[in-house]
Amino acid sequence: MAMMVLLQSPRVKVLGITMVSGNAWEPEEVQHTLRMLEMIGRTDVPVAAGAVYPLVRTREETLLEEPLIGSVAWYGAWGDLAKKTGEVPYHDAYAVPPMAEGAPATKAIDEDAAHFLVRQVRQHPHQVTVYAAGPLTNIALAISIDPKFAELAEGIVIMGGSLNPDTTNPEYATHPRHEFNFWFDPEAAHITLRAPWKRIDLTTVDISVKTFFTKEMQAEISKSKNPAAQYLTKYQPEGFYMWDELAAAAWVDPGIITKEETLYVDVDIDNGNNYGDTLSWSESNKPKRTVRPVHVWVDLDNKRFDAMFVELMKGPVVKN
Repeated sequence: MAMMVLLQSPRVKVLGITMVSGNAWEPEEVQHTLRMLEMIGRTDVPVAAGAVYPLVRTREETLLEEPLIGSVAWYGAWGDLAKKTGEVPYHDAYAVPPMAEGAPATKAIDEDAAHFLVRQVRQHPHQVTVYAAGPLTNIALAISIDPKFAELAEGIVIMGGSLNPDTTNPEYATHPRHEFNFWFDPEAAHITLRAPWKRIDLTTVDISVKTFFTKEMQAEISKSKNPAAQYLTKYQPEGFYMWDELAAAAWVDPGIITKEETLYVDVDIDNGNNYGDTLSWSESNKPKRTVRPVHVWVDLDNKRFDAMFVELMKGPVVKN
């Protein structure tokens, strides 16, 4: 749905989609994305396969550490690591289970995600905004390949991190600095947040939990016969926070954000109990090491966001 916000907006030219492991393994996500593009009429958008594994963190080490430091609520592609009710069953990284929507006929391009990112920024200097809604592995690799990658971009919009969310959700209530995207690949987030971007916009858990994809929104979208609406109606149930959708929509329409603050943000990579947690400082207490100012989105106009999202999902195919 977050990708569809950008694909359905006439104000956005999507140069391509790069894939990374996170909620599911990257090879599986590539297939779902290719099929989504087929079904909503956007096969003109290239898909680049990317990182399958985090830079450092592994499932095996996490499994060994869990009895000592405790479990987390969501393991993404690592599936039923904690054997929780409702956790996605684990499968091999390169296995693609049968897809409800059917397998795609199209294929990813031959170029890998990191080199695709570098090439696009080089071809369109100071024009490309990178939208990062998953772990930041591909972004970190692009920075490592080309030290000028970040400064040649117009900026980066990240869904990640958690500060002090006002929620009873057990995933954050007892561990407010934990968030999956940063936790899954802490080193990649650390590299990305320290790079010399012109601007970093950050959608944390704190503002994400103020959103919700409701049954009413789903019902309104289902009234449209356009491809995006029908795809969403058939394959996306209601009832969850709109993490990535908010990040995409607020970049397209900054008026959705009613409050932001500038913080200096990093990620704990010390391999202790808080490995992968979000770190933050104000201007007055930031460390002398290289940390970058981040525009942290704090509050939003929910009605404006919901209305924009519904209208985009109901809209016709956009080719730009």
